[in-house]
Formats: sequence, C-alpha cells, structure tokens
Amino acid sequence: MWEYTDKVKDHFINPRNVGEIQNPDAEAMTGSIVCGDALKLTLKINKDTEIIEDAKFQTFGCASAIASSSILTEMIKGKTLDEASKITNRDIALELGGLPEEKMHCSVMGMETLEKAINNYRGITTEEDEHDEGAIICKCFGITDTKVKRAIRENNLKTVEEVTFYTKAGGGCGACKVKLEDILNEELADMNREASNAPMTTVQKVKKIEEALERIINPMLKSDGGSCRLVDVDGNKVIIEFKGACSSCASSKNTLKGFVEPKIKELVSPELEVIGA
Repeated sequence: MWEYTDKVKDHFINPRNVGEIQNPDAEAMTGSIVCGDALKLTLKINKDTEIIEDAKFQTFGCASAIASSSILTEMIKGKTLDEASKITNRDIALELGGLPEEKMHCSVMGMETLEKAINNYRGITTEEDEHDEGAIICKCFGITDTKVKRAIRENNLKTVEEVTFYTKAGGGCGACKVKLEDILNEELADMNREASNAPMTTVQKVKKIEEALERIINPMLKSDGGSCRLVDVDGNKVIIEFKGACSSCASSKNTLKGFVEPKIKELVSPELEVIGA
C-alpha cells in the first residue's frame, strides 16, 4: 500500500479542472492507455500576454497520475508560458507534499505533457514529432534511451530501481534492466567527467544538497520521527539543522557525522564538511 499525502488524496478524490477545453490554443498528449498511463492537456492562452487563462486535463492512470495532473493545472493557471515552462516534475511532486518514489513517473508525465503543449503552441517541433526520440529500450512501456538519459540527468538518479520509478522502464518483464544499467553507468560516468571539469557554484551545491536531503536522508530520519534541513552553505561547509525527534536526540552528533555527512559527500561532493547549526 502506497503512503499518500492528504493533498494527493484530495486531488485524487476531488480532481480539479477535469475535462477538455473546446478549441484550445494548445494541447498535447503523452503516454499510452496500452502502457498504463496517459495524459491529455488542453490550454487556453492569452495571445497578447502568453498567460495561461485556463487548463484542463484527462488522465488514464493511477491515483498519483490523476493527482499530479490535477495539481499541475492549478499550478500553471495564471502563469506565463515562460514561467510554466520552468516547472519540473519535482515541483509537481513537492506541490503535492511528496509522492512515493515508485510513483515519480506520474509527475514526469505531467512535466513532459506541459512541455509538449507549450512547444506545440510555439510551433517548435519536438523530437517525438520528428520520430527521432531515440531507440526503444523498454518494449513493455515504449520508453526510449533518450527519455531514460534525460530522467537520469534531471533527477540525479543513481540506481536502475530509481530509473524505473521515474520512467517505468524495467517495470514490466524486466528484460531491459541490463540495458538500463549500461545507460545509467554511461550517463553517470559522463556526468562525473563534466562535474570534474567545472567546479560547482553555491547554487548548484544547494540544489544537490536539498535533493539529497529530500530523496535519501530525510526519508531515513523520518522513520525515527526526525528530519533535517539545510541552513546555509559557506564554501565547502554545509550547515544542517535537525528537526523533530532528531533535534533533542543525544545521538544527533553521531547521526550528523555518521550518516548525514557521508551521504552528502557521496551524493554531492567528497570535499564538503557538514556541521550542525
């Protein structure tokens, strides 16, 4: 049984903006009913200001797919196309108060459909329209190597299991998992080479640290009733504050140096030092 937030449950039981705009200014569809998930998004856009005045969706999928689609329409209404185009799948998940890792592919579907609708409105030909989206890796769900590589880079994925959570690839018969591992290893090697050639900015460090806290560290601390948050980054010093049960725990220093710091070093940079606030 998945653990859903109250906001996910609300948007599943009471989805907003269900339906289809007649004569929409922009529309797009991603996924496939045959593969288990599909989303159609239609938009009404002010042609003078490029503000999204209305958005409606039709989704075939699970509770997470419906909730992600519903919250997405709420997030983009009133935004310009440029503002809406910056919304990521993680923004969608965070707006819902979080999604189970196994269901992150639902937020990815929302992001990709929005991106495609905006491109369609602007007359930008997508890779899919050019039939050049890459080679099919997962035949069960029709997932290409291009989509897998993008998910790895945009979400800093580290395992084949995470690739499945974010793309569904490998979630069927499993025959593609060897290929997924090869792609993952190649992308991680490329990303490491790129990172070694360009030192991270403070903004990049903050983003990667917050991702590590959200994806790995806090879910582990939550099991003991605690959590931690990023206070500041000063050069290679990362200042962390414990919350909940961890804030008064006698073993918090051991947790800081024995768990939090090693994970941040592993996921962000071995040069970082983590200290308490």
